[in-house]
Parts: sequence; C-alpha cells; structure tokens
Amino acid sequence: MAKNLVIVESPAKAKTIEKFLGKDYTVESSFGHIADLPAKELGVDVDGDFTPKYIVSKDKKDVVKKLKDLSMKAEMVWLASDEDREGEAIAWHLAETLKLDKAKTRRIVFHEITKNAILKAIENPRTIDYNLVNAQQARRVLDRLVGYELSPVLWRKVKGGLSAGRVQSVSVRLIVEREREITSFNPEASYRIDAEFSNESGKSFKAKLPKNFKTKEEAEAFLQKNIGATFKVGELTKKPAKKSPAPPFTTSTLQQEASRKLYFSVSRTMTMAQRLYEAGLITYMRTDSVNLSTEAQNGAKAEIVSAYGEEYSKPRQYKGKAKGAQEAHEAIRPTDFSRHTVNVDYDQQRLYELIWKRAIASQMSDAQLERTNVRIEANTHNEHFTANGEMIKFEGFLKVYLEGNDDEDEEQKGILPQMKVNETLYNAYISATERFTRPPSRYTEASLVKKLEELGIGRPSTYAPTISTIQNRNYVEKGAKEGELRPYVQLMLSGDTVKENKLSEKVGSDKGKLIPTDVGVVVNDFLVNHFSAILDYNFTAKVEQDFDEIAEGQEDWTHVMKEFYEEFHPRVEDVAQNAEREVGERILGEDPASGKVVSVRLGKFGPMVQIGTADDEDKPKFASLPPGQTLSSITFEEAMDLFQLPKELGNYKGETIVVNNGRFGPYVRFGDKFVSLPKGEDPLEVNLDRAIVLIDEKEKADAPIYTYENLPVQKGKGRFGPFLKWNNMFINVSKKYDFDNLTDEEIVHLIEEKKQKEIDKVIHNWEEEGIRVEKARWGRSNIIQGKIKIELPKTVDATKLTLDKVKDLIEKNAPKKKTTKKKTTAKKKTTTKKK
Repeated sequence: MAKNLVIVESPAKAKTIEKFLGKDYTVESSFGHIADLPAKELGVDVDGDFTPKYIVSKDKKDVVKKLKDLSMKAEMVWLASDEDREGEAIAWHLAETLKLDKAKTRRIVFHEITKNAILKAIENPRTIDYNLVNAQQARRVLDRLVGYELSPVLWRKVKGGLSAGRVQSVSVRLIVEREREITSFNPEASYRIDAEFSNESGKSFKAKLPKNFKTKEEAEAFLQKNIGATFKVGELTKKPAKKSPAPPFTTSTLQQEASRKLYFSVSRTMTMAQRLYEAGLITYMRTDSVNLSTEAQNGAKAEIVSAYGEEYSKPRQYKGKAKGAQEAHEAIRPTDFSRHTVNVDYDQQRLYELIWKRAIASQMSDAQLERTNVRIEANTHNEHFTANGEMIKFEGFLKVYLEGNDDEDEEQKGILPQMKVNETLYNAYISATERFTRPPSRYTEASLVKKLEELGIGRPSTYAPTISTIQNRNYVEKGAKEGELRPYVQLMLSGDTVKENKLSEKVGSDKGKLIPTDVGVVVNDFLVNHFSAILDYNFTAKVEQDFDEIAEGQEDWTHVMKEFYEEFHPRVEDVAQNAEREVGERILGEDPASGKVVSVRLGKFGPMVQIGTADDEDKPKFASLPPGQTLSSITFEEAMDLFQLPKELGNYKGETIVVNNGRFGPYVRFGDKFVSLPKGEDPLEVNLDRAIVLIDEKEKADAPIYTYENLPVQKGKGRFGPFLKWNNMFINVSKKYDFDNLTDEEIVHLIEEKKQKEIDKVIHNWEEEGIRVEKARWGRSNIIQGKIKIELPKTVDATKLTLDKVKDLIEKNAPKKKTTKKKTTAKKKTTTKKK
C-alpha cells in the first residue's frame, strides 16, 4: 500500500498526475463533489444560521467508502482538487466526510498538470482556505433559496415543471429584452454611395462618399452631377500606426473566440478545454486572469525567438478588466510553448491551437502599419470621396494570430495603390445603394457571455451551465430561420447613364442565435413584475461582489444570507398568495361563427389558441401553435387558420389522407405513415394531388434497395448524414461512398462491418437474463437490460464484472417505479377539517 493518497476530482486528471509521482503515491478520483444539498428538500436552516445540510448521494457512496478505506491506510492524504472555490469546497467535503486527521492531511493547488507544478505543490502544501469554502457555500445556498422558493410559485402561477434561478433568470431577461428591441425596431432607408477608381498606372481601388442620402431622388441627383466629371487626388496622408496583440485567454474570451473561429457552443468549448487541462496540455481553464507567470513568459520568448526570430519577441504583462475577478490564476495558456499542436481528438486539437496562438501572440511584437487616407475631388461638385488603406510594414504578432470580431459591419481595409496629390483618377462606376438601418443583433452564446461578464454577473464556472440550463428548460432556443428576401434599389452610374436595378438581399436570419420561447417570455414577465429585485442587473452583480468579499475574508457569509432572506422570503409568500395567474394571454378578436373571444395564451402543453372561455356554456376550442409562431407575433387570421386542421384531403389506396400540424411541424398522415411537409410549405395549401406526390416520394425513398439475409435494406438521410437501415440497425455511410449509387458489394461490406463493430463492443452477454455489458464512448461502458441503461465510469474494469455484480448494480441504479398511495377516508376528513 502506498504511503501517500492523492485525491483529485476526475479520473482523467488522476491518470495524468499518476505519471509524475512515484510508487509511494496512489492517485484516486472523487468524481467531482462527494456531498451536496439534498434533492428533495430545501436543506438549509433558514430559521437559524443558514447551515446547509450536506448528504452523500447514493451514486457516491461506493466512491466515499473506497476513499475512506484508502485514507485510513495512508500515512498522508493530499487533497488536490482545483484551485478555485468549487475545488476548495470539494477538498473541504472530502476532509469532513472522510473524517481526515488534520495532522496527516495536506491541501495542494496547481494551475497546470505538469511534473514541475505537481512536485512544487507537494513541496508547498497549505491548509483548506475556509474563506473560499464559505464563498462557494454562499453561492450554493443563495441559489438554492432562490430556486427552491421561486420555482413552486411559477408552478402555481404560470405552468408546472418550471424553474427559476438567480443567474439563469437574468440571462433570460437579457434575451427577452433584446428580442423586444428587435420587434419594435423600424428600419430606416438611406442611400450609400460607393465608387471604383483607377490611378494613372491603371491600378483600381474602392472609395465611398462619407455621407448617405436620405431619398432616392437625392441620390440620383448626386449621380447626375458626376456625369462628365473629372476626378483627382485632392489630399493624401500617410501615417505610421501599430496594432497590439490581445491578451491571452480568460474563460469568457476563450468561449467567445472559440464561438467565432471554431463555431463551438460555450459548453463544448469548456468540455474540450477540461480534457486538455486534465491531459496536462493547458493551464486551468476557469479563470478571470490575463496574467502569465515569469516561467510562462520565458517559455514563450524562447519559442518565439526560435521559431520566428528575436525581432518578433516582446514580453508583456496585461491587466484584467473583469469585474470582481476571482482568485489570482494565470490566463489560459499551453503548458509547453514548444508544442505548436497536439495529437488528440480533432476538436481538442483545434482548441489547443487557438489557445497556443493567442498566448504566443500576446508575447510578440506589435504589428507595424502604414495607414493611407485619400480624398478624391470632382470638378462638378463640392462633395469628396474617401479611400482608406492599410499596409503591413512588419507583421509582428499578425504572423500568428488576429482576434475575431463580432461586428458584422466592420470593414476590412485593403491596400491602396501608389498615388500622388493632383494625380488624375479614372472612374469605373459610381453606385447609390439603398441600405437599411439594422436592429440590435440577437445574442449568440458567446455575446451573451460577454454581456454577462460586462455586467459583472456570474463567474467563469457559471457561464456554460447557465446557458445550457436556459435552453434545456425551454426558456430559450437557437434560431433556425434562414431569413427572407427584402427588395432594395441600386442606382448605377457607368459612363454617362444612370441605370436603376431592383435587387434583393436576405435579412432576418436567426440561425444559431438565442431566441426566447413563449414560455421564457411569460416566465420572465412574471418574475420581472413580482421579483424585480432578483432580476435587477445591479443586484445580481452586487451579489457577486458579496461572494468576492466573503472569499477575501471581508464579509461573513451567514450575514449575507440572512440579509437577503429577510427581504426575499416575505416577498415570495406575498406573491404566492396574492399574485394573479400569468399565462401571457393576448386577445386577438372575435370568432365570426360563434361570436366568442379568440385569444392566445400559455397552456399546460405549451402556447395555444383558444376560442371561448371557461365561463361559456360550450367548452372552449383549442389549437396548439405550430413551430415558428409565437404568442406575441401570431395574427387573428393565422390563429383562425389553425382550426381548419386537421383536414381530410381524400382517399388513396384505400386509406384516408389527413394534413395536420404536429409538435415538430406540419405533416400528411396516410394510414400509419407520417410524411413531413417540406420546410416552409403551408399545410392549408396542401391538396390531395400534392399529398399523393409527397406520399409516393416517401414510399419510394423507404422502398428496399437490396435484400440481405432475407431482410430488406433501406436508405435514408438523417441528422448525421446518409445511412442504411437493416435489421433495425442504422449504418452511417461516409463520404467516400457514392450514396446515390451504392453497389451490392458496398452494401454488404457496410452491413458486415457494422455487424462486426456490434460484436466487438459487447463485453458480456448473459442472454438468459437479457443483460449485456457494452463498450461506450470515452473509454466508458454501459450495462443494458431492456430499457434500462446504466453508464459505468472509466474507473470500472468492465471485463472483470460478474453477473452477480451487474445484477447488484442494476438493483442499485435502475429507476424505481412510482407507487400511488390511495388516501384513506380518515385523511380526507382531516384535510377537510383543516380547510
């Protein structure tokens, strides 16, 4: 038995650290937090000093037992969880739950998993920092109080199954308010003037008029003034300029740049970064800091001089701007600057290279530029055109990296040809293009993170889970609309003639942007109306400052909780008792057939149109809103159209054809077959002939293309590309095959290859019990019995599992069936009496 036990949070981290320590050390994982607040009760002493009730969850009991046994045998226990508040709380929970002896327990921290960092940490241990622990407890308890007390109010006053959270609700508010800005925005048109000139050497370049014209008439009048005009360079200035590199990544800037350049979601970025960190390839990825250690700066300088030359090196230190920055970590950087790329998963590799480039560029020389501004004069009017250019004289850090930009309108400056003052210029064309003012942009995941950081809301560890939560709760969704065509006018002067062209452009695309759902809007409005303090941006930022002060030992965490709860709890009770139910109802008009009110509102199963009210003699009629329509945007006519569905179109091959709207869009039903309508096709415009065409196309697509082992082979295209279906098995078809012209040999090869993969992934198969153990992704394995699927961690060697052990795991982890107890008559009487 090793003398030393090192406990970290993840198996991957444990595996990396094991390589750096000798046989005297055993490294084990706690698999994150081993203790937390209970799931089915508040778990906080609100009547006392807000002491949390921590419990070890069922799935962690085996882990705790193993760690306890190992810690009792070890001479020294090293708590090596991450160097932040969450990590400190994990270390504290381990010390408390395992009942570790303080005399033989050490806390060590490091911000990179390298041999030097680990050995240095062991040489410089410390004790648990209870200020950091209390800051984490304060966040956990306050968020539990908000979620646990607000959510039941939402169930009663809005809709069942909803939840509220301090940071998630503020995030939804930002998205809802931005959507309302966009909805209320009225675009204004003006005419932008662009031109192309060439100098005496015949080199062409673009220029523009530094002002727009409000009307088409004004723009045309200006173009007329340029007929027969001669042009010359009226003024030319050249100025030296420089461009400096951006600082190395913090958590939020990494999330933003990975979104711009790699198109990663925030959660994907953090997952990839976590794996790189645990593999010892980058420093800790949850940080507000832009600092680099002296060791890192020296490593960067050595690599820059070696790879690019001495003139490219310029060591520098940056100062962070984040509000209430947390513990003094380093920025995110590679652990070894000489490693330009790494041999890992493709997405991890791309993220590593982005981090490497940003960090190395931050220590490189400024780019030296020459900026040229040209003013172009005409002999027929006093307006002047301008052209701006930029020439790189020394590329410096641009040799490696240039930061992305969210501004869609930013123009990239090109290089202008050599010119001199009074040089004659020749005009190729001058255009006046109708342009419209743009509404504010919808938030992307990355721009939402940027806004939250600017407001001082949340911290590096909260951004990814917050954005995932608001989407999982169906408060926000990512847009999929391609946009629509908008006509515009372009006037073109070429030679002595002005021509008018009618063009169109695509506008209103919301692909990948965050859009509030009807549920999100209704919940937001209810919370803003009744809990304005909780959703106030300044309040949420102030809470973060309180947490920072607790972490620094300047504030008592229980005092912060008490001060908050004394105001919060009475407000919750008042709203629960007195607030009106909020369903986002909007009256659209009156049904011409019955004279009843037509309205839209949030119902039990989502947004819906309703004809009539509960007070009417007849029951109200209901129709669900299809995708793409919202409570705030649907018109009376669109609402009434919904009651025309489902609609029978006729018969075909002895079956009735029905067209209808479903949860996932409009469809045609033919017997037991469902055929989705093509995107954008209106179900009300589908007639019998069109439905038959769609049905025939579907049947043709579903028809077997081959028979193998007396079973049909079908082909199709899904979310992940083209596939074959055989014997209830889906087989992806890669791009190396011509999917539309697969040969019989290729079909057989694909099926046999898939069959072998299925055989290879089975570790155990107890057919009589209907139980098998299979390999899964990321080195894990799964136990499968019917519909029960239990994922096993990497630490479990599935090859050594016995049937009895597997049955025991199924018994412990399989979901239990809920039993409904009948209320006794006595209980009913008691309840009546209390009322």
